[in-house]
Amino acid sequence: MSFVDPVGDMITRIRNAQLRALNNVTIPSSKFRTRILDVLKQEGYIANYRILSNNKNKKESLLVDLKYSNGLPVIKEIKRVSKPGRRIYAKADSIAKIQNGLGLAIISTSMGIMSDNDAKTKNIGGEIICRVF
Repeated sequence: MSFVDPVGDMITRIRNAQLRALNNVTIPSSKFRTRILDVLKQEGYIANYRILSNNKNKKESLLVDLKYSNGLPVIKEIKRVSKPGRRIYAKADSIAKIQNGLGLAIISTSMGIMSDNDAKTKNIGGEIICRVF
């Protein structure tokens, strides 16, 4: 099954799993999604993730362990910014703060996928993938 927007599908799966208060969620694997999950783990929005392999079809999937604080999800809002129909790019000096610096924007740059703070310190712009708060 092919997706039109695989990153949007991943974000929706995480959002829906947290609405149902699930401990983990399975997502189809790709390098791009793995890099996004690296940033989310590094910034403390998810607990962990693992790569699961299926020997029959040799397809891999990601098992994401969601993080909760006092029974409430750590991710209050996760929203896709740049979509396949309309890409959103920003220069390093014009990357907006999310919730006055309390949130996070994940950016795809020429040096890889990184958070908005890392992109600002390295003075690199790129495509804004999503924002998390």
